[in-house]
Amino acid sequence: MASLSLFAPDNFPLIHPGQPLLPAILGSLKHSGQTLADSDILVLAQKIVSKSENRFIDLAEIVPSDQARTYAAQCHKDPRFIQAVLNETAAVVRCVPNVFIVRHRLGFTLANAGIDQSNIDPAGRDLALLLPENPDRSAAALRRQIRDALGVDVAVVISDSFGRPWRLGTTGVCIGCAGIEPIRDQRGEKDLFGRTLQVTQPAIGDEIAAAACLLMGEADEGRPFAVLRGLPIIAADLPAAALVRSGSEDLFR
Repeated sequence: MASLSLFAPDNFPLIHPGQPLLPAILGSLKHSGQTLADSDILVLAQKIVSKSENRFIDLAEIVPSDQARTYAAQCHKDPRFIQAVLNETAAVVRCVPNVFIVRHRLGFTLANAGIDQSNIDPAGRDLALLLPENPDRSAAALRRQIRDALGVDVAVVISDSFGRPWRLGTTGVCIGCAGIEPIRDQRGEKDLFGRTLQVTQPAIGDEIAAAACLLMGEADEGRPFAVLRGLPIIAADLPAAALVRSGSEDLFR
């Protein structure tokens, strides 16, 4: 029988700009009677990573370009917000009323370049939050800190919520990782009847992120991290970018 467990402590504190994450994570685990162990997978919501790294922007300080104003008129959004999106964007994919889809400079295709204004204390300002500058680097740094502090070897996944072509709703997606293979290539292996697998490549990082999001939630749950235990992991140095389909193979655009 195969099994795994997943838990997400409640009442995680609000993270302020520049605040290190590890003490807050360890404090939350201790309060819930849990700790980290070798081969655990720590899944973090992108938002607390971005807050810790002070990836806030104030829309009041942004001057929209003519291009931003044009897109804003098409998708019915604040021109300053659209300019912030363009600043993080490699290419615009779609712009229609209420929807602005872009390819982020990190390679991800998503709405609004992942810029978000939910679960942010505005403190009298018009704040928004960018994705971490380098989510893989952030994951690797936290993994090292855990090893140094606790002497345990864990994997780290940073998750964000993406929509998908042809599917309603959002799901957790791996945008950064360390200590785990984000995609597993099973091409050449055999199925139950001896047939050779031709295209099978499970998106391990995304599957982990989606599972964790079942507990972490998307609104006011206050559970921005989860620990997955019992999944055999294969250590790898592949970045989360390994999950991004190349432009030549992208049939959805």
